[in-house]
Amino acid sequence: FCQVTGYGGTPQVAAAAPGPLSNEKITIRFDANTNPKLPWKFEAARREITVRPGEQTLAFYEALNRGSESVTGTAVFNVTPLKAGAYFSKIQCFCFTEQTLAAGQRVDMPVQFFIDPEIFTDPDTKDVTTVTLSYTFYPAEPEEKSVDTAEPDNKRKKS
Repeated sequence: FCQVTGYGGTPQVAAAAPGPLSNEKITIRFDANTNPKLPWKFEAARREITVRPGEQTLAFYEALNRGSESVTGTAVFNVTPLKAGAYFSKIQCFCFTEQTLAAGQRVDMPVQFFIDPEIFTDPDTKDVTTVTLSYTFYPAEPEEKSVDTAEPDNKRKKS
């Protein structure tokens, strides 16, 4: 629900940007956080940029696994102010899949996005001049394997 509606600052997912429709600009700030259980250094390559709504933009985050073994992380994200989430559309993002980094590996993590130009016509968001895209990386939850405790039919004792 949140991803579809943008409720709670969840950005939208789109196939392409419409292209800039005006000369109005908006500042995008980038925030990066890491759960203490994940031995990664994670940060935005740039703290902020200025974009024109409708313009497709590519930004990067950087991650470094400071641990001694491979670790898989998953990113959760939001946009603030929350009311701007419906107008922030991601085209491609590292956050769409889990990321595995080998011990000592450093990677650039791209996010391609645009701000919907309608942000300036909506009475609730026309005053928004700065949007913050925030990510927090957590250790990925190991997939739980279903365990069938019953014996297979051919192993059951016949009475």
